[in-house]
Amino acid sequence: MENSVRVAGPLPPVRPRNAHRFEVFSPKLGRRLTFFRRPALDLWVLLETDPCVKRFCERPGYIHVAGVARLADFWIEFVDHEELVILSEMLEEPHILDREATLEFTAVPVRHVTAGEIAAARAWIDNWRRMLPCMVASRGLVSPGLLSAIERFVRKPQKLLAVEREFSAGDPTLVRAALYGLVYGGRVVSPDLRTASLSLLTSFVTAGTSP
Repeated sequence: MENSVRVAGPLPPVRPRNAHRFEVFSPKLGRRLTFFRRPALDLWVLLETDPCVKRFCERPGYIHVAGVARLADFWIEFVDHEELVILSEMLEEPHILDREATLEFTAVPVRHVTAGEIAAARAWIDNWRRMLPCMVASRGLVSPGLLSAIERFVRKPQKLLAVEREFSAGDPTLVRAALYGLVYGGRVVSPDLRTASLSLLTSFVTAGTSP
């Protein structure tokens, strides 16, 4: 039984008429991605910032859903399983079956992600759409020493304003990139990011530390 998906890479993007083009860079994959639908962009943010997701691939190939060929939106490899994802609001869009791009699998589940699930994570998605570009722009510039110093400083919950003041001698962009990178890597957490917009009052604390 085939319990994994053979993914060669993303299929070439095809831009629907009048669709917006979203270009992003994935730190997790180390490459650029292109989307033409906002829900796909939003789902990418959720995958990119989920520490349980090891790898993923957009537009991995075609699968059969209820006897109809559909282009899967993502293939996802978690730490303990794989799955294919289809965004439910895109199900009615017709797809032309490319038999050479049909995915071979049997035991990998197909999950339908609804608009409601995306809406429930709106604050988290919008915050990371601001934070990820800061991380990407500072790739390779954040020192391990700065990361360790910030991680120690937020052993007690600290607001973003306090973190920036504590490390005011450095580049504020790098300070933010370091802090966001710690959250991205699961070393620091911020429940505020799931409920409110990122601001100087957003609180951060070292993972595993009691408030």
